[in-house]
Amino acid sequence: MASRVLYLLACAAPPVLRVADVVRDARRAGWDVCLGLTPTAAHWLDGQLPSLEHRSGHPVRSRYKLPGGPDVWPPATVALVAPATFNTVNQWALGLTDKFVVGFAAEAIGKGIPLVTMPCVNAAYARHPQFARSLEVLRGAGVRVLYGEGGFVPNPPGQGRPGAFPWELALEAVNQAVAET
Repeated sequence: MASRVLYLLACAAPPVLRVADVVRDARRAGWDVCLGLTPTAAHWLDGQLPSLEHRSGHPVRSRYKLPGGPDVWPPATVALVAPATFNTVNQWALGLTDKFVVGFAAEAIGKGIPLVTMPCVNAAYARHPQFARSLEVLRGAGVRVLYGEGGFVPNPPGQGRPGAFPWELALEAVNQAVAET
């Protein structure tokens, strides 16, 4: 049986500090997990990167590979972009791919790789008009967006609850996305 490969692409929002638990839970559920981080998320987790690589069994990536360089990850079955920050959601929808995480997610749309995202923004960012447009663009491109009831519900600025980020919903959605392909 072929391996089920989850690309877990995480951004610098407080729930990323629990990403080791998410990698563990996904592996227990039978996923081969490849962890990609935005540069800021990689900085936040710098001291944990060796442990995360050991836990996942793959190098943690936060940059594009060099042209002609080998792929260090197996091909993705599905990708989860979570927690997805305001910047990442907007860059992804607009096709601005200077970060590896955003570039992979943008290209995955064209490759037909199932995509799930769960934004993590405060209520002030959520009211910005571009954010709603970006979510609509991603939904229109076939990305399963877990936002609002049944996903992430924004908090007022400064009142985040990183421990309450519904990672379990994201992992359920990953399984559903693969089952529907």
